[in-house]
Amino acid sequence: MADIAFRGVNKIYPNGFQAVHNLDLAIKDGEFLVMVGPSGCGKSTTLRMLAGLEAISSGDLLIDGKRVNDLHPRTRNIAMVFQSYALYPHKTVQGNIEFPLRMAKVPAAEVKARALKVARMLELEPLLQRKPGLLSGGQRQRVAMARALVRDPVAFLMDEPLSNLDAKLRVQMRAEIAALQRRTGTTTVYVTHDQVEAMTMGDRVAVFKDGHLQQADTPQQLFERPLNTFVGSFIGSPSMNLITSRIEPGGDGLTLTLAGERIALGRGLEARFEDPGGAAGLVAQVGLRPEDVVDPHLAGEGQRLHGRVVLTELLGREQMVYLDLHDSTRVVARLHADHRLHAGEEVAIGIDPARLYLFRADGNALSYR
Repeated sequence: MADIAFRGVNKIYPNGFQAVHNLDLAIKDGEFLVMVGPSGCGKSTTLRMLAGLEAISSGDLLIDGKRVNDLHPRTRNIAMVFQSYALYPHKTVQGNIEFPLRMAKVPAAEVKARALKVARMLELEPLLQRKPGLLSGGQRQRVAMARALVRDPVAFLMDEPLSNLDAKLRVQMRAEIAALQRRTGTTTVYVTHDQVEAMTMGDRVAVFKDGHLQQADTPQQLFERPLNTFVGSFIGSPSMNLITSRIEPGGDGLTLTLAGERIALGRGLEARFEDPGGAAGLVAQVGLRPEDVVDPHLAGEGQRLHGRVVLTELLGREQMVYLDLHDSTRVVARLHADHRLHAGEEVAIGIDPARLYLFRADGNALSYR
């Protein structure tokens, strides 16, 4: 096991494209860190630099305090599981698991003992004499994990390992991977574009955009305290609604003007600002998560928005409601399906100011205590 640190790491390709910008990120010994972001954001490049498959243009990569920029991938003792599994089709499951140990000239008796131990851990014992072509996608994924684990690596790297599986199997496998990591305690770095995977698996999640690390924190903190609108809208499904607004002084504290309607922030939310007075007059973006929309009958006076329903999607006991506010801003609300709404209806939605996310015009979060 090992701790890992990126210190001012950059990756610039010969054509001048910079895939990773000045990355500073520390990963604790035994931590499960998930890197997430849209395609092309730099997360896989970062993983490949850690594995030694991509050269670092500048900056330092440390494993257990030792600079490893120029260390060959084989000598870093890092195991990697790829999206394609990369199993040898002519070898049995046992042969695939044993392969890295045989390449390392480990004694034959130890090879078999270690391979069997890992196979039992991943419930692969009945499949040891089968070849990959006779296995399901989930079984091949477990063989790839077993082949990586058998080396007893200091760190375990996974690059979108579940993207080839169907939705049901992905849910099952992400639970298995998380449980396996807890059992082994091996430092694990996991790359995905799926924010649900990231939020359910990681001890911490690092969110990337355009080669820049936006925020690295626990899933709960990312959800509750996003540092900018990108993190706020990327984390959560459906995405956070972002509504242009203005913070203004009112008769009883600060108010927001949303879609031409005034919403009282209330003293409780004001008290969270480092400088409540300085917030007045700011043009801001207000984040409202679909699940935080309140039944209008439960909302206080001056805490409702009005609009017209465009579309509804019934999801069992819930409905996703897409509506246009009076200024044509489109918002999504997750509401109970007891009272089914239909396209064309004029409705009100309730706003709980304590559940709003406030961002400056540049997209960065307003400072909180």
